[in-house]
Amino acid sequence: MSLSFRLRFRPLMTAAVLAGALAVVPVSAAMAQVTAYKQAVAEASFGDETVGAFYRQNGYQPVWTGEGEAFLARRAALIEALSMADIHGLPASRYDVEGLMARMAAAHTVRDMGLLEVAMSRVFARFASDIQTGFLVPSAIDEGMVREVARRGAGEYLAEFQAADPGRYLRELAPHTTQYRALLKLKLGLERELAAGGWGPTVPGGKLAPGDSGDRVVQLRNRLIAMGYMDRSAAATYDAALQKAVQSFQLAHGLEPDGIAGDATLEEINRSVADRLKSVIVALERERWLPRDRGERHILVNQTDFSAKIVDHGRVTFETRSVIGMNTSDRRSPEFSDEMEHMVINPSWYVPRSIITKEYLPKLRNNPNAHGYLEITDSRGRRVDRNAVDFNQFSTRSFPFAMRQPPGRNNALGLVKFMFPNKYNIYLHDTPQKHLFAREVRAFSHGCIRLAQPFEFAYALLAAQEADPKSFFHGVLNTGRETKVDLTQHVPVHIIYRTAYVDDRGNPGFRRDVYGRDAKIWDALSRAGVVLTAVQG
Repeated sequence: MSLSFRLRFRPLMTAAVLAGALAVVPVSAAMAQVTAYKQAVAEASFGDETVGAFYRQNGYQPVWTGEGEAFLARRAALIEALSMADIHGLPASRYDVEGLMARMAAAHTVRDMGLLEVAMSRVFARFASDIQTGFLVPSAIDEGMVREVARRGAGEYLAEFQAADPGRYLRELAPHTTQYRALLKLKLGLERELAAGGWGPTVPGGKLAPGDSGDRVVQLRNRLIAMGYMDRSAAATYDAALQKAVQSFQLAHGLEPDGIAGDATLEEINRSVADRLKSVIVALERERWLPRDRGERHILVNQTDFSAKIVDHGRVTFETRSVIGMNTSDRRSPEFSDEMEHMVINPSWYVPRSIITKEYLPKLRNNPNAHGYLEITDSRGRRVDRNAVDFNQFSTRSFPFAMRQPPGRNNALGLVKFMFPNKYNIYLHDTPQKHLFAREVRAFSHGCIRLAQPFEFAYALLAAQEADPKSFFHGVLNTGRETKVDLTQHVPVHIIYRTAYVDDRGNPGFRRDVYGRDAKIWDALSRAGVVLTAVQG
């Protein structure tokens, strides 16, 4: 037996073929071929429990190496899909299409066929999983990326594939989200820019402002024209058109839109096409990690954008600024998905033990009355007299007390918190530190997400269950009592981290890599074989 490079196999002697072959092939020889094939499949799948289980359950029947148009279509569809892996930012070397095709051409015996059958199933299952749910393990790259990715087994993919149109099935494995499709389009555009040589010379450092003129202004103008932020112009001064273009760039990159090209703005303007392309490829992998079902209504917190949004049926219906965790090893906000179950109006702040022992205990040792606005309680919840305790006798491990800040306008959580109970003790909440929302980079918290407009956020959530959500909210708030308000319908919460995305209007946006996580992901992608591609025309 042999396989041609064009994927047209000579028939494998399966049970379905035997009836028409009995006139020329002795039954004993045909049965021997079937047995040899099955043995080869069993041998090749040994140690791979999911693939092995699939073939045991289907009686070692072929998915790829059988006779007829159906098998030919499967082989052709697989080769086509693998050949386009790089379009999705996947490493082509991971699937080794040329090696697989060479192996197909070199298969001459029934045993070769059986070994090839399993090899094709393995590469198919790897590709199917990779393009649907990503191939990197988030937590292995950064401890803050605690997202749990729901991956499926090879047997499930193979069973589905057998019952489906092969080309359509493989095409529909990638995420169906508007964001994923938009990122693919953005990737292609950047690849064309890369092939064309990029956006031209960078702009030398030093602030540029309206009224300035000279060579640096011309370089700034030319780069913004190349990026598509302004029409062609011969002006050598920082005029109104250039100021407007700078503001548009700043808005698209999460910068303060003052129309002045300061150091931070110039740093982003000078980033290369290759840098932006890396961010998009990372964003594609991140999009694959997210749940397929985000929820018709869900909350989306993009850490790099310092924003929190409510999304209804794919459309942003509410958005507010946010503050995320400080960029230190113990305070960075994690990435994960959960479900918001309730809000607490007039919340107490139960101080996390890590904050008690690291920040407050050292001060209590020097002054028992430090942070007097916090109640210290024992294991039974009884208030402790600070002056009756020698705090110097306790270490960070032996400190036996809890600390609580009662409800009030100066409470660290403000006047409302939004709970999606999780093992990371992360939630969304109000804050008395309103001045922080005016900052461009808003990484100041201990890890939780602070909201600039928490009341309006609450109204939007309560609108699904209260006829007058604002009056309901303030009626509870005005009691001054800590009150839990359940959400009759839980709302999925997705805390993400995107340095590249496309907004509702189709406009690309880029953000700074606040925690350096995307740089780590790109390193992992690059080590796996992902490369930047320049596409002509």
